[in-house]
Amino acid sequence: MAQTIEAAAVPVASGPRAADGTEKLSVREKVGYSLGDTAANFIFQTMIIFQLAFYTDTFGISAAAAGTLFLVVRVFDAVFDPVMGIIADRTNTRWGKFRPWILWTAVPFGIMGLLTFTTPDLSPSGKLFYAYTTYIILMMVYSANNLPYSALSGVMTGDVGERTSLSQYRFIFAMLAQLVIQGLALPMVNYFGQGNDAVGYQWTMGIFSVLAIAFFFITFSTTKERILPPPDQEQNVSRDFADLGRNRPWLVMFVLTLVLFITLALRGGTVFYYFRYYVGRENLFSMFNVLGTATTILGVILSKPLGLRYGKRNLFIGGLAFTTLFTAAFAVIPREAVTMMFAAEMLRQFAYGFTIPLLWAMMADVADYSEWKNNRRATAIVFSAIVFALKAGLGFGGAIGAWLLAAYGYVPNVEQSARALDGIRMSMSVYPAIAFGLCTVILCFYRIDRRMETTIADELAARRRAFSHTPIASAP
Repeated sequence: MAQTIEAAAVPVASGPRAADGTEKLSVREKVGYSLGDTAANFIFQTMIIFQLAFYTDTFGISAAAAGTLFLVVRVFDAVFDPVMGIIADRTNTRWGKFRPWILWTAVPFGIMGLLTFTTPDLSPSGKLFYAYTTYIILMMVYSANNLPYSALSGVMTGDVGERTSLSQYRFIFAMLAQLVIQGLALPMVNYFGQGNDAVGYQWTMGIFSVLAIAFFFITFSTTKERILPPPDQEQNVSRDFADLGRNRPWLVMFVLTLVLFITLALRGGTVFYYFRYYVGRENLFSMFNVLGTATTILGVILSKPLGLRYGKRNLFIGGLAFTTLFTAAFAVIPREAVTMMFAAEMLRQFAYGFTIPLLWAMMADVADYSEWKNNRRATAIVFSAIVFALKAGLGFGGAIGAWLLAAYGYVPNVEQSARALDGIRMSMSVYPAIAFGLCTVILCFYRIDRRMETTIADELAARRRAFSHTPIASAP
């Protein structure tokens, strides 16, 4: 990998060193960037929503084994993220630091998405080995793709409003992919499988993988990197991580992301079981998710104006508080009260929609904060350490969800015991509500408010103007 990067390295720009970071982004570039998250979510959302059910009810491994698989693979992958961050920050090509990774990983990402949801005719131990192998490779490719993709948003512009707008576009398009997965994936599995879910999953993921590859190519071709590190910055890995340790906003975001994604994985993996076994109406699963995601998109759309008015942190706290409330409501909703379930979920998703663009916009703010305090920029390191928390959270959340099923006595494809149904209901309501509530408390320790955002943006713009016309030394 290092040899490939070194061979491709060329000066990133000629003439002026960099702009001051206040560029406005065109709608075309915002849409092109956002399609990258649409692409990733064709596979990522399928993993969150269906992977546990696929492994237990179609692939044929136990809930306990699936839980251990999630923990081992995702924590292993999380450890890979900082390594990927180091590599991305040190990548230099004529396309920039981060864009080329979107191009290089597009086809492998699609292939591994298909293989992970393929059921081979193997022994139980062979299937388990296959599941570990394909899932590990998929998550490593995901890291090599999504970490540079996320860091790209931090170097396309330094304008605070434009970053929030870019994040808003990104997650509207991500939610559209989620709508497709939630509304069409299960019907597609049934249509292509004709009673054979293994075949249905393979065809469905093949279609989504092809679309993902095409969208990644569009993202690569329509975006541009504009913000470069200070010209006199030395590459020093230990200094990069030391800067993180002194970055209090980053520490808060790290803990928040870890707990938040534990919660999302736990609850997201439970919804299918909730409708199949607790409600007893699997046919409502897709519509439940589609309507919830539709209201999420409304929350995402309102996130920018509300964030500009009240501040990112305050809006984030409010969104999480209401998310906690409506998640807890599922503990008391009777299984036959379908209308009440749908109403609670739509309100829950609307409130959570405010928070979705804010998480990633705040990560870019944290990267700016690090540069402002330390006079050094390591965008991918900042993002990779946060994505480490995201991946570890998904790993622990998926594992906890699967282990809870096993602990409550879940048995695949049969009528569940009262105890197992109670475990499914609690995993849908009380347990994630407690975790969402904890996230609101954690976020109170985040200190970058609107005034500090403006100060940081103005001072960094002034620094960039100071070296924007410094010529780049010619390569020997």
